[in-house]
Amino acid sequence: MEKDFKLMRFLSKIYNFLPYQIQNIGISIYGYYWKNRRLGKEFKKELFFYKKRENFTFQEWENYQETELRKLLIHAFKNVPLYNEKYIKAGFSLDDFKHFKLADLHKLPFLEKEELRKYGTTLLLSKKKEKGKFYYSSGSTGTPVSIYFSKKTHQKWFAAYESRVLNWAGVSIKNARGMIGGRKIIHKSNTKPPYFRFNKAEKQTYFSAYHIHEKSVKNYVKGIVKHKVEFMVGYAMSNYFLAKLIADKNIKVPKLKAVITSSEKLTNEMRTTFTKAYNCKAYDSYSGMEACGLISENLFGDFLFSPDTGVLELINEKGKEVDNGDEGEVVLTGLLNFDQPLIRYKIGDKATKKKNQQTKSGLEMPSILEINGRVEDVIIGKDGKQIVRFHSLFLNITGLIVGQIIQENLNVFVINLTVDNSYSQKSEFTILQRLNEILGENNTVDFKYLQEIPKNKNGKFRAVINNLKNV
Repeated sequence: MEKDFKLMRFLSKIYNFLPYQIQNIGISIYGYYWKNRRLGKEFKKELFFYKKRENFTFQEWENYQETELRKLLIHAFKNVPLYNEKYIKAGFSLDDFKHFKLADLHKLPFLEKEELRKYGTTLLLSKKKEKGKFYYSSGSTGTPVSIYFSKKTHQKWFAAYESRVLNWAGVSIKNARGMIGGRKIIHKSNTKPPYFRFNKAEKQTYFSAYHIHEKSVKNYVKGIVKHKVEFMVGYAMSNYFLAKLIADKNIKVPKLKAVITSSEKLTNEMRTTFTKAYNCKAYDSYSGMEACGLISENLFGDFLFSPDTGVLELINEKGKEVDNGDEGEVVLTGLLNFDQPLIRYKIGDKATKKKNQQTKSGLEMPSILEINGRVEDVIIGKDGKQIVRFHSLFLNITGLIVGQIIQENLNVFVINLTVDNSYSQKSEFTILQRLNEILGENNTVDFKYLQEIPKNKNGKFRAVINNLKNV
């Protein structure tokens, strides 16, 4: 596996200079690495148990979470320096965690995103961690974080995804899928088609999120047809932009089994458009690189939190649990990753549980009304492209605490940054270069360094803001 990873790093360095046919081979090699990492004995075992637990009662879920939480807290207290210090300071001993109740979780201190950013590669790691690697994401908040995954944890998490996301939508990892995500598979913004690459190892057609417009839509459809795509996954807005162009132009596309969205809120308008374009149902999902909780939609339309992936709290501004039907800040305690535990982690979103917790499917899992913190503005390119999810601008920038992009005109942008002492001014060039790769050259960018980036009146942070009028 180490040799495979070194090969991946080498391919990533030369990828942009390869012909697209060779890029397909490189992506397929990368796909083989991921398939080998995510699917295996642990995946098969965990998949069986996810299925078995699916019909737990609320009481059985409480018992399960309490047992798993005790294991996690004992491990964290003994082996994770940051938690040992936090919990001793808060007055807890090892014996307290041996008899810990789920109802007492609120007594533990929070883990802030800034702490994960600062200590994720040091004090938040277990002294007994399994061999693994760091994966990086800034997510919708614009705050870069480093998440540690062992192969075992990856397989546990992917078993949850297969069981509670793909299977609930009537598909499987074995089906051919189309993906629209943040990975830049095409180097330049003005490149010629094809606007997709094919990962043969996983039967995955990866479509560019940065080239969707009326002149390119037929090439995207060509990719769907050529590689016999059975369902689409990825960013909700990008998938919607593509589906709307297909529907508006009345382009014929083979019937798909499902569209499964993430990262942004799936609206009723989007659902209608997906049905019109692909003649199938759309399903919402919510998780994140941190892998400490999963919310997904099943065939009955229930939007449910999976209690075997983590413990969900929704709190008000005073830190108290809100009533069902009220909006609260999402606090998650992941139950899968003991190598870098995230306990009472403030992920940065807000959500609302349904007031009536009875589900159409009969499953007794927490029923979610909506995720309230996943809506971002759309950046408009000079050629009319609509692009979301600009977190790639800020990925792996040393010293960056939080970043925000504001579009003032078609080629005029403000980038607000909060940084620490390890940040280098050379990073401005990197961010500008990334922006030009996405939107084309000749952009005017004003970098502003702030002590704190302002939030909206409702207290939410927006990583992407579009101030263009009549868009």
